[in-house]
Amino acid sequence: MATSSRVSDLISMLNPLKRLYSSPTRVASFPMTVLKAPVAALTRAASMVLGGKRVGIIGLGSIGSSIAKRLKALGRVIQYHSRRPKDTVSFKYFHDVISLATESDALIVACALNDQTRHIVNKEVLGALGKDGVVVNIARGGNIDEAELISALREGKIAGAGLDVFEKEPVVPAEFFSMDNVVLTGHEAVFTTESGSDLCDLMIGNLEAFFDGRPLLTPVLPK
Repeated sequence: MATSSRVSDLISMLNPLKRLYSSPTRVASFPMTVLKAPVAALTRAASMVLGGKRVGIIGLGSIGSSIAKRLKALGRVIQYHSRRPKDTVSFKYFHDVISLATESDALIVACALNDQTRHIVNKEVLGALGKDGVVVNIARGGNIDEAELISALREGKIAGAGLDVFEKEPVVPAEFFSMDNVVLTGHEAVFTTESGSDLCDLMIGNLEAFFDGRPLLTPVLPK
C-alpha cells in the first residue's frame, strides 16, 4: 500500500524506549483537539541500548512488514503474530498475542480493526508485556483497551506507550496529557506531501490497470 512506508516512518517518533524527559510540549494536533507529549532534547534521553531489543509486531501486513524491515536494519529482533504464519519471512511466529508480549520488549500494533482484533491488546497482554515493556499503536485506537492501558501506565505495569490513534477520536483521554511516559501524535502518518503523492500514484495505477484489463494493484477482495 502506498502509505505503508509513511506510517512505518512514524515509528521513530513514537519510540518510548528513548525515555524522553521534559515538561509536556505540543507535538501534533487533531482538527478539534491539541495533543501534548513529553518531548526532550535527545541529549537528555536516558541511555538504553536498542540493538537486540525484541520487538513484537501484531499484524504483518504491508505496514507491519515495512516496520519489521526498518527495525531489523537497526538490529532489533523481530517476532510477530498474525492470523497465520508467513512463509515469506524468517521472523519467529507466535500463535497468540499474550505469548508474543511475554517474549517482547516492545509491542507494535499494526493490524486491522475487526471483531477479532478489537481490544487485542488488553489487560492480560499488557501484564505479559511487563513493567519494562512499551506498546506502540499505529493501527486503530480500538485495537487497544484504552482504559486498561491508562491503568497500566499509571500503575507502572508497563514502561510507556506511543500512540498515533485513539479509541474515540478525536477525543483523547485527559489522563494521557499528564503522563511523562507517553508519546502522542494525531493520527498524522498520511498527512505528508509524500503520502499524498503516493496515493495519487496508486489511484492512477489502479485506473490504468482497470482500463487496460490488467489486475488491479490494490483490489478489494470479497470476504
